[in-house]
Amino acid sequence: MPPALLLAVLVLCPVRLCGAEAGKGAEAPPAAKPNLLILIADDLGWADVGFNGSKEIPTPHLDSLARNGVRCSAGYVTAPQCSPTRAGLLTGRYQQRFGHDNNNYNLACFHTGQRILPEHLKAAGYVTGLVGKWHLGMAPSDHPQQHGFDEFFGFQGGGHAYLQERWQDKENSVLSGTQPRPLDGSSFLTSTFGREAADFVRRHQDRHWFLYTAFNAPHMPMTMPPGYEDKVKHIKNPNRARCVAMMMNLDDAVGEILAALRATGQEERTLIVFLSDNGGTGTPGNFIKNASLNVPYRGVKGDVYEGGIREPFVVQWKNRLPAGRTFNAPVSALDLLPTALAAAGASPLPGVPLEGVNLLPFLRGDQSAPPHAELYWRWQNKCAVRQGDWKWVQNKGDPAELYDLASDPSEQFNLAPHQPERMKELARLFARWNAANPALDPAHRAKEAPE
Repeated sequence: MPPALLLAVLVLCPVRLCGAEAGKGAEAPPAAKPNLLILIADDLGWADVGFNGSKEIPTPHLDSLARNGVRCSAGYVTAPQCSPTRAGLLTGRYQQRFGHDNNNYNLACFHTGQRILPEHLKAAGYVTGLVGKWHLGMAPSDHPQQHGFDEFFGFQGGGHAYLQERWQDKENSVLSGTQPRPLDGSSFLTSTFGREAADFVRRHQDRHWFLYTAFNAPHMPMTMPPGYEDKVKHIKNPNRARCVAMMMNLDDAVGEILAALRATGQEERTLIVFLSDNGGTGTPGNFIKNASLNVPYRGVKGDVYEGGIREPFVVQWKNRLPAGRTFNAPVSALDLLPTALAAAGASPLPGVPLEGVNLLPFLRGDQSAPPHAELYWRWQNKCAVRQGDWKWVQNKGDPAELYDLASDPSEQFNLAPHQPERMKELARLFARWNAANPALDPAHRAKEAPE
């Protein structure tokens, strides 16, 4: 298609994902090669989904994924903050390897030449789409469609209003492809993302596809979704009420996507993952910020205690993974890229080092050993290692701490004074891992996107 004609098509495209053909009339893909759907929430606490025991927030659609798939009880992300977690998930590498330690360094991912999941899958013949929050750079060169996504509907920054744009959103508008689609208050953004994702599913039912649906709920600004007021009127704290309503709305948006899968006969050939990018910022009795709860775990967003990095995490692939299973060994967002490639029968692009693990044999029960010997974290001078059930934590130069997560998952009893040799070994492991990480490069520092 001539460039001028292609530009005209993109500009005139309706408010939907723009950039790729629907593929109507293409040969139906074989059942063995699945579609891939990643659903990610933003600042969602461990305790705020039904499949982790919430009695306050009904999440029937998310719960159905756990009922029909595998709930990972020790699912981790690589950072207690939005942008670095997304960099780790999409590259399959610890983001510290390329200096993407925190939100201020969100230019590091692509300015160091990293390749991400949709690029690998495009090479394997998949059509690729992103709905929602990007948070990996605001420049035109950082746009998702410059990095493997055929289609994009969402915003490039770190946060956005849900009904009408704030002043912070003026340079971070919702985009359809590259064209602004400012909010006008007619639809809650989470619901819009659900509809756009469901539309992608329907339009590409005759193709192999990968869809990354990155909700910004329940991230601030805490906003009541229209029509949910009566459902939370019994909750006294207004911020908590808004958070609960936002999660109910997110669950309904996921339900719309799942309904589209079922209506088009695609659910059984779709590998689905749901997780959060980091923990919430609420604590019992203190709902000043986003009001999402991490109990029983210690810490909040920004901590390398469990509350900041241990997330709701579930994987469904009907008839290929066990239904209703709980997998207790630690898994990581790093694992999603190699797992997706293994499911697709695809190889990573040449020269791309991966640090995650293909989880499929572990989730099926074919492998009895845990997927990871250790997992590592480094964020804002907060560091941690998990090896088996032992967790080593060091915060901002304070004395290092040690916890036995098997007996003390809430990290209340510091065993460091009683385990000097184990402390030395875990500190040695962290130092060896960290030696491969560059110092943060000032050239990558960017003004943090509004949240």
